[in-house]
Order: sequence, then structure tokens, then C-alpha cells
Amino acid sequence: MDKKPDFSLKYLEKKAEWVWKETLKIHQRSPETRVASSLSPIEIFVNLYYGGFLDQDPTNPRWEGRDRCVISKGHGSLCMYPILADLGYFSMEELNNVCKEGGVLGGIPDPVIPGYETINGSLGHGVGVGSGIALAMKRRNMKQQVYVVTGDGELHEGSNWEAFMFAAQHKLDNLTVIVDNNQISMLGPTDEIVSHRNLVEKFEAFGWSTMEVKAGHSVSAVYGALEVSRNNCIEKPKALIINTRKGNRVPGLEGADLSHVTAIDNSLIDQLLETKL
Repeated sequence: MDKKPDFSLKYLEKKAEWVWKETLKIHQRSPETRVASSLSPIEIFVNLYYGGFLDQDPTNPRWEGRDRCVISKGHGSLCMYPILADLGYFSMEELNNVCKEGGVLGGIPDPVIPGYETINGSLGHGVGVGSGIALAMKRRNMKQQVYVVTGDGELHEGSNWEAFMFAAQHKLDNLTVIVDNNQISMLGPTDEIVSHRNLVEKFEAFGWSTMEVKAGHSVSAVYGALEVSRNNCIEKPKALIINTRKGNRVPGLEGADLSHVTAIDNSLIDQLLETKL
């Protein structure tokens, strides 16, 4: 597909607000979902899917000419469900059946869901899979791009760093890794478990072209970084460190040490949903 969507930053901001609310609604119906992890990457996914960075065809999810988006932090991609439904990958009615018998949308997504490329659940594999896809596409002289969205806690897995070395050695300039750097993993602050210290310096030491976005919930800031990265013609894989907040905008959840496994009270969700778009 060659056409790019007609959009504005205001349009993307409205989509981000809508996705935030739809994610809360899904969690209200299915409280077993990992909502805090799914609120931090909303601006990332909104920009990728509505901002013209991914050339895909919802009517043909396995179209050979598509850009690939590997969602490595599968548990934290609940916010992807309303995006994919809105774009036509599946019916909006499916959003009512998340984690329900007969539904296709689980708490941990898998490739049975149109729009998902890989099996998810066990963390630390997305960058390796994405690197393999990028290498194969490069050797076939394909021009499509590969994006991998990972969490910072997930980077505690050593397999990621093996993939970072592999991607740099093979000069995979068609690969972009986006780190949802919300700084809290399952058991608490990431730096108190295994500190990443300076992720930008680490990626650069591994041979990657790297940018940091400090305002990770600013649609325009994330869009700008993706645009700069897309236009970067250096023969290196690219990394974007997007600083976000786990449980973004939910009182008592945002930034809480155990937000990863915390459900939001229904009455609080009702209050949050009443706020105007």
C-alpha cells in the first residue's frame, strides 16, 4: 500500500485520549489484564499506527509488503486492542470479549489476533525475532521497516543484548527498537533491581544510533523522534528510549512500585471516564 493517512497532531492527540479511555474500559470489564503496563506506551502505538510510520493493510494482515511491528512487551499492549479494532483488523465488538470465553483477545496476545506478528508472554525475545526479520528483509532487498516495542524491565533479559550486538554487526538500518522506559518492572523500580543507568550510552556502545524522548506522553515529541529516526540514513540499527510513566494519569497507580499487578477500582475508572476528551 502506498497511501499515507491524512492526519494532524491534534488528531493524534485525540486518538491517544480515546485509546487511554478504551484501555480503562477493557480493564474494567477484565480486571485481570495488566493495565498499568498498557497505559505507558499509548503515545508510542498511536504514533506508529495512526501517524503514517507503518504501511500495513488491515484487510490483509499478512500482506508480504507490510512494515512489521513486533510487540515484545505483549502483556503491556492492551492499548493495542482498540487501535487494531478501530483500524479494521477485527470488529469493535471484540473489545467486549477480552479474556472472555469465545473471544480472541487474551490478556497475553498471540498471533491468532490479526495485527500481531509474534507469540508473546515470555519476555526478551522480540528484539531477536525483529532482528531476524530485518536481516531477512534486507537480504531480499525489501524496503520495509521493522519496529520492535519493548519494555525497560524486559531489558534485564540477556537475550536482548545478544540481539543488539547481532543487529549492529549486520548493520540492520531497517530495524528500530522502541523502549517503553516506564522505569518500573513487576517487583518495583527497575533501577533498584538491575539498574540500566544510561540506556542511551549503552545502546550507542553496542553500535546503535540512539535518541531519548524525555516527554514520552507528548504525542508531538514521540512523533518528532520517530520522524527523525525514519529519516536517519546511517547504516546502523536505531533505538528510541521513550521515558514514560507506568499507570499514566491514574491516581494511586501511576508510579506505584507494584502497579504492574494492581487492578483499578471500578468507581475510579468511572470517574476517569467522565473526564472530557
